Amino acid sequence: MKLLAPKSDRECFLREALGWLLLGLLVYWGATPALGQEVKIYVSSKAGDRLTLKPPVRFEQLKPTTVPVFDVLTGNMLQKMAGFGASFLEAGMVCLNDLPRGEQEAVLKALFDSEQGVGFSAMKTPLAGTDFMSAGPYYTYDDTPGDVAMKHFSIQRDLGPNGLITYIKRAQCYGKFVLQAPMDYPPDWMLLDAEKNQDVDPRYYDALALYYLRYVQEYQKQGVFIDYVSLFNEPRNDDGGYTKINYKEILDLLKNHVGPLFKKEKVESQLMLSEAPVRLEAYKYYPTVLNDPQARQYIRELPYHGYDFLKGPENFDKLAALHHAYPDMRLWMTEVCHAYEAGTARTMPLPNYAWEDGAFWGNMIVSDIEAGASAWIYWNMILDQRGGPWMVSPVHRDPDPNVQHPVVVVNRETKKVYYTGLYYYLGHFSKFVRPGAVRVLMKGKYSGIRGLAFLSPDLKGGWHWVVELLNNRPTDAQVQVDFELNTVRRSLQLTLPAVSIMTAVWKPHPHTVGNMPLE
Repeated sequence: MKLLAPKSDRECFLREALGWLLLGLLVYWGATPALGQEVKIYVSSKAGDRLTLKPPVRFEQLKPTTVPVFDVLTGNMLQKMAGFGASFLEAGMVCLNDLPRGEQEAVLKALFDSEQGVGFSAMKTPLAGTDFMSAGPYYTYDDTPGDVAMKHFSIQRDLGPNGLITYIKRAQCYGKFVLQAPMDYPPDWMLLDAEKNQDVDPRYYDALALYYLRYVQEYQKQGVFIDYVSLFNEPRNDDGGYTKINYKEILDLLKNHVGPLFKKEKVESQLMLSEAPVRLEAYKYYPTVLNDPQARQYIRELPYHGYDFLKGPENFDKLAALHHAYPDMRLWMTEVCHAYEAGTARTMPLPNYAWEDGAFWGNMIVSDIEAGASAWIYWNMILDQRGGPWMVSPVHRDPDPNVQHPVVVVNRETKKVYYTGLYYYLGHFSKFVRPGAVRVLMKGKYSGIRGLAFLSPDLKGGWHWVVELLNNRPTDAQVQVDFELNTVRRSLQLTLPAVSIMTAVWKPHPHTVGNMPLE
């Protein structure tokens, strides 16, 4: 297999690389923390802290130490971040609507408000039927056989009290986020055989392109802009999958139908390639499309799912290789979860209330970002105490039962709300690493202790440095964070509680970084 970005893309990358170089120089000139400069510390831990603001620490003179050292290399700028979040699904809205109105608003604020909550900034919103679109039976936006002109296209269900547009608009009251929309299946009448051969009939490629177009247009009429349309959710290749379409067929559909139609209609929504279920499959099959320059021109981001952990190696090295081959395109991890039907051991109770479950996902977030990911999106944002409700449609691979684990659990009987460990680990990233942040190389590899560093926009129009540190050890750990700019080194002495995530935040000198363009 040959991973090779087209020449035009390499030229774009060189221009962007020059931008990073200039940014690096701006950062390098004079932003060294002063001795005694204050650093804010936020902690969530097994001991009970939950995004707790701790007493500040201060920069010290660099000194020899025997504790683990993390070295922030400020001259080495890496990927630009797009955001963190989860998925809008009817099941979540069903659960919310079972709460008193004030409690509903409190949950939405906790998820989307970037000051009083965690400020989710990148969200998935599926295009019609999938397993947790559970406010009714399976559906698409045009179930009228042969309606190639989309005369019967309708998003009416999404406007209902449990609908996605209703859900999205209520969330938008508390924060801003981008939306990416994948599709499990087109309308059944577009398939070769709705039960036995669920590949798209090529005769309907133009109709399917129009289906995608009408989706973004109708949503926009309702005041909801879809930033990215992802052609297929987990198309079949190696195992399982939904629409049984291969990447050669996706290449044709994208290059000759969807891409040209979106371009002709001057659609502002961008296209994503499709969403492989595992990193390994993305590495193996995405080049089929990306190495075709005509198709490549229509693709803006590369989404993938993180379900490798269910089958063995997690393949972060393959993800890094894909990122290296196409460095001008951002990678998005757009779905992962614990679910019995997905292969999670049935001995694990779901929903999972154990604090360590958050640490499991926190480590996956770090590994994906280290491999080059710019966004990280979990699957179910809100479910009930039974891990549901789920929608059932076996022919569309939506089984019964389908118990899963969410970010937030709403007990529909007691009306109590529980924020999982996942909420806090994901929240440390979404709250402090804002869209437009740039990852900065931080060296340091130790058993049970991990970290990442970023230069991120803040909520007041400036910038701040962010260091995220995970302690997976069962005991507290002492660490040192070294920070060097303009040959001057400073250090932070930190104590990481057992099984915790810590965020350290401090301001650069205002005259250096305050108004730096990162776009």
